[in-house]
Formats: sequence, C-alpha cells, structure tokens
Amino acid sequence: MTRADDPDDPNPTADLTSSRAQPGAPAQPAAPAPRAGLRSRLLAGPAAGPRSTAAWILLLGSLSALPAFTTDMYLPALPDVAHDLHTTDAGAQVTMSAMLIGAALGTLVIGPLSDRFGRRGPLLVGLAGHVVTSVLSILVPNITLLIVLRVIQGFFNASASVTSMAIIRDRFSGAEAARMFSRLMLVIGLSPLLAPTVGSLVEGWGSWHGIFLVLALMGVVLGAVVLRALPETLPTERRVTGGLPAALRGYRTLVRDRRFLALAVVPGLGMAVVMSYVSGSPFVFQEHFGLSSGAFSLLFAVNGLALVASAQVNAALVRKVAPIRLLRTALVVQLVFAAGLVAFAVTGVGGLLGVLAGLWLVLAMQGMVPSNASALALTRHGEMAGTASAVIGALQTGIAGVVSPLVGVLGATAVAMSSVMLGAIAVAILVLAVATPAFRREGGFHAGVPASS
Repeated sequence: MTRADDPDDPNPTADLTSSRAQPGAPAQPAAPAPRAGLRSRLLAGPAAGPRSTAAWILLLGSLSALPAFTTDMYLPALPDVAHDLHTTDAGAQVTMSAMLIGAALGTLVIGPLSDRFGRRGPLLVGLAGHVVTSVLSILVPNITLLIVLRVIQGFFNASASVTSMAIIRDRFSGAEAARMFSRLMLVIGLSPLLAPTVGSLVEGWGSWHGIFLVLALMGVVLGAVVLRALPETLPTERRVTGGLPAALRGYRTLVRDRRFLALAVVPGLGMAVVMSYVSGSPFVFQEHFGLSSGAFSLLFAVNGLALVASAQVNAALVRKVAPIRLLRTALVVQLVFAAGLVAFAVTGVGGLLGVLAGLWLVLAMQGMVPSNASALALTRHGEMAGTASAVIGALQTGIAGVVSPLVGVLGATAVAMSSVMLGAIAVAILVLAVATPAFRREGGFHAGVPASS
C-alpha cells in the first residue's frame, strides 16, 4: 500500500523529494515514507491471500463451520448442563435455540455491514465476540445467563458464515464460484461428523465447561489466521453506500415478493427438521435408549454421513434435473419417511433400530431441500444477492430456533422429536404448494423466475 492509498496518512500527497539541499551541504537522503496506520493495515490485511484454491477452501470452510462446531460440540453435554445448572431438559435445549435466534439477528445485521465496510472488519469483530462469550459461558452460575450468552454468541458467530460466503462472491465468479460453494459445503458438512466426538472427548476429560474453552481457542486460532492470511476482498469502490435506509429498502423489496419469501422459508423449515433431531437426539438416545456418550457420537456421525452424501448426490443430479423438481420430490419422499419414523416411535416396532432407520432415511433426503430452495430464491433477486442471502440465512436459523424447542416442550422423547420433524416437512410442502407453482404443471420451469421478468 502506498501513502496515497492510506486514509490514515494525514499528508498522503506530500513530495518527499522537493526539499532543496543548501550549497556546500552534504546531500541528505530522502526520508522514508511513514508506514500505513495500524487500523489501515489491520483492515486491509495481507496483499495476497492463500496461494491455492485448496487453501481458500480450508480457510473459508473453517470459518463457515465455526457456528456448526459451536452448536454440535455442545450436544453430548446437554444432559450434564441440565443437571449442573438445575434446569429441565427443555431448559437445556433452549440454549441451542438461543444461539440460532442470535445467529438469525446477526445475519441480518452483519450482512449489510460487510457490504458497507468490507469483510475483514466485521469478521474480526465477530471472532473476538465469539471468544469473549465462550469464556464467559464457562463461568455462568445459572441457565438464564447461559441462554443470554448463547444468543450473543450466535450473533457474533454469524459473521463467520456471512463473510465467508461474501468473500467467495468477491473472489470467484461463474463456474469457479459454483465449484467453490460445492466444495465449501463438503467441508462444512464434516462438522456434524467431528464436532460431537470432539465434544464428547473434551467432556470426558473434564466437564462441559471444557467445551467452551476449546471453542474460545478455536476463535483465537481462526482470528490469528485471518489476520495473517486473509486479505480484504471488497474494494472501497465496490462497497454499498446509503447506510441503513438502503438496507431497509432492499429488505422491503424482498418481503413484498411472495415467491421469494416462500422459497426462503423452506430452508428454514428444513433446518428446523435438522435442529429438532440435533436438540432432541441426546435425550432420546442417551436417556431413553441408554446409549453412552461414545455410542451417541458414533450414531451422530453416521447420520451426518447421510446429510453429506445427499448433498453430493444433489450436486450431481442438479446438472440434469431442474432444482424445483428435485426440491418437490425430496420433500414428498421425506414426508413419507418422516411418517414412518413417527410410526416406529409411537408403536415401538423395531425398537432402537426402527427409530434409527427411519431417522437416517429422513436425513438422507435433507441435502436436497435447503440447497435447491436457496438457489431458486436467489435467482429472483440477483441484483441484491447479499441482502437476499441474509434473509434466507436469518429465516433458516430463526425458524429452526423457534420450532426445535417444541421437542423439549413435548417431552424430549422419540415421539416428540419425530412429530416435530414431520410437522416441519408438512408445512414446507404446504408453503411451496400455496405460494409457488412448484406443484403445478409449469412448476418445473417458472418457480424461480426473477421477480423482474
């Protein structure tokens, strides 16, 4: 960066060679240009980013996976949290929903901020907030304070996922961007396989407090890597101006588009299916079926494979089959599987194996729901893709945060978990059928037509 490029330099245009030497005086060397201000260097970052595509994927994937790790590492500890903080199973589950609600709010705020001020600033502030809330969570004396901290932690964690997606849009385009997103989803998909196992090991060495210490250390490491390796990818001339009024106008346009809202709600209901399983499964399988923490972590990893595999199958199919057709087919098949899961849970037929089989089949269809619905929603408002992505992300976490606690309210049993999952899938089909032409004859062609057409 030159002096003229540094907004912190009070005299960027000064001519360092204009001083005339006095006759007979020894020549004076030109004074060195002052270094860029700390704030400028911090916000600009290194001149170049990671040297390979794989390094970009690893860095952005690690950032995007931080919210998932913050949620999933904590899962095996839910029963112990309920015991130590003298609350009910439902009270412990609220700490999961609290983070989702915070993430929904954070997405709506941080998305426009990153368009206005660049990517590095909001990202670094978010990582710092993650570290602070993780440390404070170790010290909480009651469940109420932990719930509050999880809301705040979710808010700050949103910076990692929002800016990671934005950086891909800044840095890549066309087919290369599509490949980056696909590979990024694969990295993110590994977190449900690894996080509960790591959380179970950490809890085994100490207690659930150790999980938050590990999360704090993860935030510190990611922050250090961002400072050293991640450049600012949004130039000043490309940033959005207009402040809050411009952001509000964009949100108002999206809210008035009925088809966009319907397609944006479906990923949220899909996330509610996943989070109902995530928040209810520790109680269903560890308390009601008596599985150990290690067995539960293995079970969680196997179900995580279903999610990852279905996402990769969808990536292959979408080249030949319209996304709206994949979406509606996946939802209908998933509804049938969810009804079977409820039947296994209610009747007890098949015992543990019956519930596991039904659950795996439901999750095996999940990878075809949010990705296709989100892609169709974004095609309607390409001129404000960042704001549209923020709305989709907020609805995903917000709806899941509201719906998933019903599992605890209904008793945290296999019947409660499967019934909430079935209800969320049924509502998704209803929304798609009423507000879009997805189930009409022309649905395979026009559900995602841009709003301006």
